[in-house]
Amino acid sequence: MLEKIVMKDVLEEIVAWKRLEVQRFRQALPLAHLEKMVQKVLDEHPETPSMREALMTSTTGIIAEFKRKSPSKGWIHQEARPEVVTLQYQEAGAAAVSILTDEKYFGGSDSFIVEARKAGLELPVLYKNFVIDEYQLFQARACGASAVLLIAADLQLHECRELMRLAHDLGMEVLLEMHGERELDYAALEPDICGINNRNLGSFITDVDNSFRMARNLPKEVCKVSESGISTPDVVTSLKLAGYNGFLIGEAFMKAQEPGEELRKFIQEMVKHQQEIGYGKEVGMDG
Repeated sequence: MLEKIVMKDVLEEIVAWKRLEVQRFRQALPLAHLEKMVQKVLDEHPETPSMREALMTSTTGIIAEFKRKSPSKGWIHQEARPEVVTLQYQEAGAAAVSILTDEKYFGGSDSFIVEARKAGLELPVLYKNFVIDEYQLFQARACGASAVLLIAADLQLHECRELMRLAHDLGMEVLLEMHGERELDYAALEPDICGINNRNLGSFITDVDNSFRMARNLPKEVCKVSESGISTPDVVTSLKLAGYNGFLIGEAFMKAQEPGEELRKFIQEMVKHQQEIGYGKEVGMDG
């Protein structure tokens, strides 16, 4: 009982902070000025690599995440450099990269995406933040993101619809994250990618079985991503068999001294496991 009283709803706290943060951003750089910056980016780089296409055609489906810190575990890899780790991910075989840009709770920054792009990262990049305002979508496009995360638990249905429309207008795809069955109405918005988060953002308790429970409720043809708590190659294979195309993995790699090398080993073990069970032959994959 005491634990329930002491435990805060982390998501509610983060969203409240985001509202204050966006106000400060708007004061420091008015939206009209940011829009001009983004228009210049659109003129120079009208297209970004498609995360949906990358996941649907990839043999690994891994979205390797750059995350230095989390609210539940504190610092994971404080000294990690985005321009180094994300290129390692790219070389190791990731299908896409997710970069945490929230500073207060995750130790992130928009500059991480800028630095990764300048270093030569060509993979689709997911702007991982708690997006509640159109201003943040312009921030995402300005720094080089090709997709943005929208979280159903953060947004009313109509808010999500409008943010999705603007993201598309800015040339970005949307990974729409849901956690439970009560959020399935959001799937009707037809996002580019449907994500199922195995972590409860209120308590930060993680249960990978959530993806298996939710899989049958999603349209078969939609690009599906399982997020959080995935730490072993055999779980990825099981999720593939359940219909998932993408697997967002962060801490399993970031807690290692060399995240890119950890990803390489993970993929090797995953391929070996799939060969052992004959997965590739069943679905027509190589090997």
